Amino acid sequence: MAKTSYPDQQRTLGSLLRLPYQELQDAVYGALASHGFADLRTAHSAVFRHLDPDGTRLTTLAERAGMTKQSMAYLVDALTESGYLTTAPDPHDGRAKRVLLTRRGDKAMAALIALSAQFEQRLAERLGTTKMTRLRALLEEVAQVLESESPREEA
Repeated sequence: MAKTSYPDQQRTLGSLLRLPYQELQDAVYGALASHGFADLRTAHSAVFRHLDPDGTRLTTLAERAGMTKQSMAYLVDALTESGYLTTAPDPHDGRAKRVLLTRRGDKAMAALIALSAQFEQRLAERLGTTKMTRLRALLEEVAQVLESESPREEA
């Protein structure tokens, strides 16, 4: 008999949200190698999912990801060395820098989004279109409620 963690036994909201997210991450990051991005790992999602199109300060990335500035700097440095990110002066504060996607980073982001959409399509095929539409609508509503309570601000 397979053992499950205590939260999974209780089927908390966190447990119910975590399983599909973990499956999504595994599928997306597992398929990246076939798209030319074999060096990207799930840990890098902490950077990619929090970047703004016009760049984001390292401290803001760390805050959004719920990690230390040092841990985020480690990920950003690795992605910069691999050619996915670059830094540029912050237009609002000359002392600060913003983290930006490079052309390679843009291509990786496009692959991540496309692979995520493919996962969603496969899930819709298993759940049925009606249920998937309902699930997506409920998750959009939850996101709107939570975002309205804690707006994202640039540090």
